This record gives sequence, structure tokens and C-alpha cells, in this order.
Amino acid sequence: MFKTLSEDFKIIFERDPAARNWLEVLLCYPGLHAIWLHRLAHWLYLAGVPFLPRFISQLSRALTGVEIHPGAKLGKGTFIDHGMGVVVGETAIVGDYALIYQGVTLGGTGKETGKRHPTLGCNVVVGAGAKILGNINVGSNVRIGAGSVVLKNVPSDCTVVGIPGRVVHRHGEVVAPLDHSHVPDPEGDVIRDLIGRVESLEKLVHQQKAQLANSYVIDGDILRDVRPKHFICPEEADRQANNGEFVEGAGI
Repeated sequence: MFKTLSEDFKIIFERDPAARNWLEVLLCYPGLHAIWLHRLAHWLYLAGVPFLPRFISQLSRALTGVEIHPGAKLGKGTFIDHGMGVVVGETAIVGDYALIYQGVTLGGTGKETGKRHPTLGCNVVVGAGAKILGNINVGSNVRIGAGSVVLKNVPSDCTVVGIPGRVVHRHGEVVAPLDHSHVPDPEGDVIRDLIGRVESLEKLVHQQKAQLANSYVIDGDILRDVRPKHFICPEEADRQANNGEFVEGAGI
């Protein structure tokens, strides 16, 4: 038990650049407090002590904003960063050295009994606000992007993003714990591709219109387009600006 508590403490200095000294970490990190209180509650839970484990869990929730059921199993070196809003269900299992950010839920679907919460492997990174629901398995060295909703099993060494979550990258390297924000953006890629295709078609249409306009003859005079070659009307400029903002993150 002492070794596990020590790993919980030491991992913070490896994964949080804001951790400056041991006293600050010991007194000012609610994620650490929540995990240590859970270790106590879980030990009492396994010993069959009534009421007290749930009471400690609720006390921890009030003090830290992190709710971990006493029945949940957390591996050594688990780090809950910031912690507020994290919920871990009764039958959830979290492997060693997992990194969990604020707003994460390891929950059930409400339709199962028995083992109804997810199982996470070792070195898993779960981004802020992500939801992992149901009795599913998430392999080791997996990164789950912020805000993702994972409903199916995830193989090891993968990156998952989206709603519902899907694998967008697979590799055999150990995850860099603080690199969880650098994940692919498949929705943005698709939208950028569609916008590019639409702009290509619009350009082709404008070219055809220009050719038709140049072919018109009125009273012997050829009607020509007097606008500059690269003229963009105000409406078109606004549309391009809005598209640029959207694909760069305003709407994704």
C-alpha cells in the first residue's frame, strides 16, 4: 500500500509541469487527495465494512469534486489532473499510470448489471470531458481525445476521437502523457476537403460564365466582364472567412 501511495505522489512531478515542490503537491492537488481517499475507501470496501466506504467516497466528492465509487479499482500511479467533475463507476478498472483529466466519466449505460463499467489498460490518457461508457475494454497506451464518447472496445496503441469515438491513429509507441491535445481531426479534414471541392466547382462555374459572357455580341460589340480577374464580392469574402474560422476550430 505504501508503495502504491508513493507512486501516486511521484507521478505528479513527471506529468505536471506546474508541480514545483512536495508540499504544494501534498496540500494543493485535489486529484491526489481523491485517489488517496479512494484507496482507503476501497480497502474498507473489500474488507466488507458497511456504510463507511461510501461515506468516505461522498466526503471525497465534497472536498475534491471527484466521485470514485469504493468498488472501483485504480492502478498505481494513476493521476487525476485538476479532477473536478471526474466520475468513476463501481465496476470500473483503471490500469497503472493512467492520466485522467477533468470532466471524465467512466460510467455505465444504465442497461447492464454486474460488470457494467469500462476497463482501462496501462498508460491510458483520457482527455478532458471524455466519456467512456459501458463494460468495454480500452487497451494500453491509448489516447482518448477531449470530449470524445467511447462506446466500443479500443485496441492498444491507438488514438480515439469523436462522438461516437473511433480509432483515427494506430501505432506501436508508448503514449506521450502530455500530448493528448495533438490528435487528428477527421471531421475537420472531411469538411476542409468538401469546402475545397466546392470552391473548385465554383471556380469552374465562374470560368464558364466568363467564357459565355465573352461570347455575347450586342450591336456588334463584344460584351466583356469589366471586373478584375481576382474580384471577390463582399458576400464571397464573408463566406470564405466563416469557412476558415469553422475548419480551424470555431465549429469543431
